[in-house]
Amino acid sequence: MSRFNAKTYRGSGMSTALRAAVLSLTASVLAAEPPAHAHHSFAAEYDASKPIKLAGKVTKIEWTNPHIFIYMDVTDEKTGAVENWALELGSPNSLMRLGWKRDSLKVDDAITVDGTLAKDGSKLANATTIVLASTGKRMLAGSSGGNQSAEDKQ
Repeated sequence: MSRFNAKTYRGSGMSTALRAAVLSLTASVLAAEPPAHAHHSFAAEYDASKPIKLAGKVTKIEWTNPHIFIYMDVTDEKTGAVENWALELGSPNSLMRLGWKRDSLKVDDAITVDGTLAKDGSKLANATTIVLASTGKRMLAGSSGGNQSAEDKQ
């Protein structure tokens, strides 16, 4: 059996002041690190004066925080080209409070979406309502920009 050694028992022998300094520095570095998915305001990314209505098929669903994203293929009426759009919805929690479940929408579902265009001109929109073509069910999308459809805004 080894003898009791007070220095070993207390840990590495690092002084309390040094330990506090290391802990404080570590906390400061972690606090200064920007979050991986920085939250943004609606007005910073979307143009409320540019409503859009899209119809197509769901290609992907990302049910994650801080926002759910739905991707859909939409056929451009002018060119006939199929374009993949990203649609930002509310958080999973807000959508569940609106009656959504993880299986409320599935890949290949035909949907019509009312939303607001992104300011940068990309194929990104903030969804306000989604209508399932198969049932006609209209679902609010938990948008931070308001839950008006493109028709309501005109």
